[in-house]
Amino acid sequence: MKKPVFVGSAVALITPFNEGGVDTKKLQALIDFHLAHKTDAIVVAATTGEAATMPDEEHLATIREVVEYVNGRVPVIAGTGSNDTAHGIKLAREATAIGADALLAVTPYYNKTSQEGIFRHFKATAEATNLPIIVYNVPSRTNLNIAPSTYKRLSEIENIVGVKECNMSQVPETVCLCGDDLVLYSGEDGLVVPLLAMGGKGVISVASHIVPETMHNMVEAFLSGDIKGAAKMQADIIPLCKALFSDVNPIPVKEALNILGWNVGSCRMPLCDMSEEGKAQLAETLKKYDLSFHTNA
Repeated sequence: MKKPVFVGSAVALITPFNEGGVDTKKLQALIDFHLAHKTDAIVVAATTGEAATMPDEEHLATIREVVEYVNGRVPVIAGTGSNDTAHGIKLAREATAIGADALLAVTPYYNKTSQEGIFRHFKATAEATNLPIIVYNVPSRTNLNIAPSTYKRLSEIENIVGVKECNMSQVPETVCLCGDDLVLYSGEDGLVVPLLAMGGKGVISVASHIVPETMHNMVEAFLSGDIKGAAKMQADIIPLCKALFSDVNPIPVKEALNILGWNVGSCRMPLCDMSEEGKAQLAETLKKYDLSFHTNA
């Protein structure tokens, strides 16, 4: 049985930018907010953190900042994925040296690969570190899917412990093949409870930027046997989930945080601001939720 890196809700943390680069004071304020509102782990410098636009020096400096500031209070999971295996290995080694608790590694994108290539890519990454690795399967972004049979092979590697899964249709087969040898985390905020029903342990969440306690409480309720309560929480956040993915992530979540007064800046190009209509619809959705606890902004 593989040990979960965390149980509950991990935030896929945005990276706040200013004219000088990463706004470290705002980054610290966001971490304080999550630690105060039940977030169980922090994922830094991954997709929602816009790692694809961050040079290695900035990428690794941001991981270091989060690791040092969190100081062991919750697990810090560093995004180190790349479509270039050698580059991913370099980032994995550097994040390990910095002191991250685990790594999140996405499937290769653009150049893609075969299922054999996926296996070799992650195997090589795992051999470069002693940290637990969560692989990230997000076909909508990479145009590449990890097959359940490949999960089976990966689950036999000691430090490949879990998957952030966005292809929910294949979860039952993955569970059938891997059992407790692969920890499942939802990569879809709107489908957390269905994944938990298949034995999942939590979610790596965008919505937790806005409703962190709800995301934590939903997982906790389900795992403690309150299925009805968890299902209600899941249903209640569906409008928010839809709003936060009404444009390319992380555009809407950054806009939502700005609406709430966090002033986290815009996304880096090629991501651009939402339309005025989109911003207005997002603001209307936010009004449906009690977000008065966003007082650290």
